[in-house]
Amino acid sequence: MSQRQIAASTGQSQSEVSEILKGRQVMAYDVLARIADGLQVPRGYMGLAYDGATAVRVVGVADDPLSEEDESVKRRRFLQHAASVTMGVVSMPGDPGQWITSVAQTPAREKIGKTDVMQVEAATKALRALDYQYGGGTCRDAVIAQLSWAEQLLRADAIDPVRRRLRLALADLHSLAGWTSFDTGMLDPARNHFGKALEYAKQCEKNDLVANILYRMGRVYLHYDEPNDALKLFQLGQLAAQDSGSALTVAVLCANEAWAYAMMGMREQAMKMVGRTKDEFARADFDHAPEWVRFFTVNDLHGMIGSVHHSLAANDDFRAKHAPLAVAELVKCTQGYESDMKRTHVFGLSMLAANHIRAGDVGEGLRVGRVAYSMGEGVNSVRVADRMIDIQQESERYKHIAEAKDLAEEVRQFRIRTGSPQKRP
Repeated sequence: MSQRQIAASTGQSQSEVSEILKGRQVMAYDVLARIADGLQVPRGYMGLAYDGATAVRVVGVADDPLSEEDESVKRRRFLQHAASVTMGVVSMPGDPGQWITSVAQTPAREKIGKTDVMQVEAATKALRALDYQYGGGTCRDAVIAQLSWAEQLLRADAIDPVRRRLRLALADLHSLAGWTSFDTGMLDPARNHFGKALEYAKQCEKNDLVANILYRMGRVYLHYDEPNDALKLFQLGQLAAQDSGSALTVAVLCANEAWAYAMMGMREQAMKMVGRTKDEFARADFDHAPEWVRFFTVNDLHGMIGSVHHSLAANDDFRAKHAPLAVAELVKCTQGYESDMKRTHVFGLSMLAANHIRAGDVGEGLRVGRVAYSMGEGVNSVRVADRMIDIQQESERYKHIAEAKDLAEEVRQFRIRTGSPQKRP
């Protein structure tokens, strides 16, 4: 194994691996444990204790007491798994149960052909459309049920091209299961499904799909205000995106890297990545772009750039400059959304409202905020409520205005009803 592969497997930097190989002693237990697990060395061989606490899987079942493992450890272990799969160190985890959700199964056929796989693909497309329009809460159970049945098709007889296409279909379906889980606030199952999707995509050497999955898991961590971990996943996805040869895929990853930098307050890096996003988008071949990335139209480009300015404007030092820039981009973005993208439309309106207020146009901010709130009530998504915290917080700055006070309280109550945390996620 190269030092790069060892680093990917053990969750370390290549320089750390080099120092250890040169004789540096590792004294920290957690680092030793990561080395043991990453290189699949039984911990006992290294003189480490192996009790129930250290046997926790990367992804626990929702009702599994082991799933209470510290969230930062789970993020690190998922990143380690993602790096290992993306860099080609492993094709499947040593313990399949590490990622697979326990679900009931319906009997499937013993022999399958292309038509069977096409049915899986069609179901995934239809369920994804429901997710976009009404939120993951309306269709997640249906996605999981479809997945339970589709997984069994792997055991059926099939020619190699059909089997490969099935794995790709399962990768996409697991990715949708991860996304709908995330949208309903189920972080562990989301990580579970994204991990499995990543394995299937890598098995098929489908780099554009690997990039898609890493982008989506990075967005999970971005939502939970962990931009550093999100950035690492976006950067891994960038490697796969570049290997895919799709400029549009590269643009999506660049845009999300910019957003992560913005959330960390790193304005210079964020704006550099915005510039690269525009360059990659300008040379993208939409006619030959992978199916998953074609959602990223000029409308979404404005939305992502607006999101970057929105996050920078949350910093008091950058507010005066970036709030008006966020408004300019988000106005272009929200004008283009149709009814089949209701959730994304609410996200854009929520940011637009907050930045109108930040830029001093309080009346317009409250008006747009009211539209976002009314529309958001019709979407079954915890994320919608989470993202409305900016409307609530900016409105609370003007509690002496009755309309602002009322909107802040209504959004707060809405977030309580949906189970959204009362502080930023």
